[in-house]
Amino acid sequence: MASDQENSQDANAPDDTSEKEITRGITIMKSIIRDRDKAVTYNVNWNADNQLIGSNAAKLASYIGTLVRMHIPITATRWSNKELGSAKDKIWTEILRSFNIEDTTIRKKYILQLAGKRHRGWRTFLTNKYLKDKEIFFVEYDPEYPVKYAIFIIEEEWVAFVAQRRDENFKKVSATNRERASNPTYAYKKGRLGYARLEEKILDETKSDATSLPPHVLWKEARVGKDGTVRDDVQHIYDECETLSQSISTAEDQENRSVLSRALNVPEYPGRVRGKGHGCTPTSLYKNPRRRNPSNQEVMETLQALQAQVLQLQKDNERYRCMEKCSSQLKETSEKASINCQNKFPEGISSCQLYLSSPTYRLVGKGKVHNTSGDLLHHRPLPDGHLKVSVDVVLDKDALLPIPDIVSETTLLRDAIGSFVAWPLDLIFIDDETPTKPASKDKGILRHNESVASQKEVFAQGSQQLSQKIGSRQKNKRDLPVTYLPKKGAFVPRYQISLETLVDSSDMATAGAIRLLDMEEDIFGYSCTETIGKEDLEHIFRHQELGVGVIHTYIRFLYDNFMRGNDQLSNRFRFVSSSLVNKALICREPDSCREYLVKRFMASSTNNLYLWPYNSGCHWLLLAIDPLKEVVYFLNSIDGEWTNYPDMKQLVDTSIKVFRSQRQARVPRTKSSNITWIKVQCPLQRNGIDCGYFVMRFMREIINMNQIEIPITYFDEYKCAHYTRLQLEQIKEELCQYFIEKRLISI
Repeated sequence: MASDQENSQDANAPDDTSEKEITRGITIMKSIIRDRDKAVTYNVNWNADNQLIGSNAAKLASYIGTLVRMHIPITATRWSNKELGSAKDKIWTEILRSFNIEDTTIRKKYILQLAGKRHRGWRTFLTNKYLKDKEIFFVEYDPEYPVKYAIFIIEEEWVAFVAQRRDENFKKVSATNRERASNPTYAYKKGRLGYARLEEKILDETKSDATSLPPHVLWKEARVGKDGTVRDDVQHIYDECETLSQSISTAEDQENRSVLSRALNVPEYPGRVRGKGHGCTPTSLYKNPRRRNPSNQEVMETLQALQAQVLQLQKDNERYRCMEKCSSQLKETSEKASINCQNKFPEGISSCQLYLSSPTYRLVGKGKVHNTSGDLLHHRPLPDGHLKVSVDVVLDKDALLPIPDIVSETTLLRDAIGSFVAWPLDLIFIDDETPTKPASKDKGILRHNESVASQKEVFAQGSQQLSQKIGSRQKNKRDLPVTYLPKKGAFVPRYQISLETLVDSSDMATAGAIRLLDMEEDIFGYSCTETIGKEDLEHIFRHQELGVGVIHTYIRFLYDNFMRGNDQLSNRFRFVSSSLVNKALICREPDSCREYLVKRFMASSTNNLYLWPYNSGCHWLLLAIDPLKEVVYFLNSIDGEWTNYPDMKQLVDTSIKVFRSQRQARVPRTKSSNITWIKVQCPLQRNGIDCGYFVMRFMREIINMNQIEIPITYFDEYKCAHYTRLQLEQIKEELCQYFIEKRLISI
């Protein structure tokens, strides 16, 4: 090994020529001592991997060997022995006096590790020179004291050293190491040059701007002989490294085994990088340290934190059980009270006041209680402990119904004006005299004798007040008009208002709250869970740019309401996940995107139209792909060309060609490289935020038309220059209604 060959000339000196041994002399680096006395110091250089290079690197290495012989006894068996601390400090101090090296921990560590290698090489040289014969076997006689090195070794140390080397355990270890090193599979052929200076030499000869070379490149060059030939087995390892480097990431290379270790099929030792030489570590090569195992103290701290969390969860669970028990007792008491009070209600229809007990006990509205025998609510029996009431006036615009009306899909009291709902008996109070004034100027108008249509006017006015948060944020946007006034035929976004109220009353009102929506395998070809955050809902309420969560939720709505149970539609239309194929993934992982598209296309043997909402990073557009006919319909609401998205187009074309190959389709030569792209003259947006809403409406209209082929001028039934705000609001209403029906937001 290079580290063991510092004294190769001493080792090769003939045994019977003592004069030549004296002529050779010993290495004490007198020139450095003389220059030190003259205050002359030497500059040294370091490469990108913190390894010693430059013209003075060999001189420093030799000087380190001299200092080791002078200060470290040959009987020291472990370099990490703390008793050597003072001697190591002397070596470091002497080096700083003669060489310009930063007095830092990383530099000192490198130099002292190199000193340790020199010490091992020095002990190995003495063993091979004086304790073994020419066949490298231990001699039986007592070896003579090496007078030549008397300035480094005293006789007592030599006797102790010989005894250490003649120990049977050491001889076994020595024999094992000798056998292992006697015939290396891939012999190192650069002598004392070392990997670091070999790398420096290659970079200088090639005049490269690179600061470092891959380990497998250096490994190969270190095994090239003087004639410049490369053995076939060495070249094979190099070629395999080149192949592996294309498929293994840097992080995987660092965390597991390097490319070179994989190709050689040998283990990777900690703290070193194969093929880079002394001083190069995973930290210096990869610029970030390996993950270390946590200490016992860190494990105990983590365990204590987990125990605290478990204890808190147990307390919360106990508190929840107590609350549930109290709630059950309260409900039982309420039902008993209701049964007892039921006889107090006069038979027939009576004016009443409606109360709620949660979160505070309060009057929320007025209406009429219908206490008639066998009365039904929407053709269904009334729940126990409830009576049927008609809601006339709402005094608390945010009040929820005690039991949501599943028939009219109503959850808010204000949406139930003019209709019948079930109300708990103990929260209904007969009102013998109905007031003709509102309880306060903000609580609405009491008009129980007016028509239902007139009463709904009151609701609309309350809705206008409730939606001030929406209107105030949109009043300055000329392209986003919102009308909530109760004019005849005016659009009122009832579901948006209801959903926003539910959000404000639930845990979704806090930042970071989420809801999970399961996406069945039939939708995207794989089962997944879509995450909906508060921000996604805010984008709908404020009419802002949409994220993939909202787009995918609308796709689930289309699947549930149009395609589920309809074999014709479900077999004709399919969807492509925007989470698995988008601009970022196409650039970073094009192969996985292509594999997903091809797998999606192969899922059906009949003509299908695959709807793919594509996000280019800041804009949504829709691709409708017919892979069998090799036709791609391009629907872009900003009138752009598909040539503006070259990565997307290349991915689609390549996926269709792979799909064609896998199904072994025969295509005429004139069309073998031509895939038809059709730009559909679809409605165009007039601002910079409507693209997501346009894409959702495109998908709805395509499925509603139930046609595989999309006309270039778009469908006559939906043809227009621009979608109106009302057409986009209808899409938002469908979304919000779906959220409410799926009970994704609940209090």
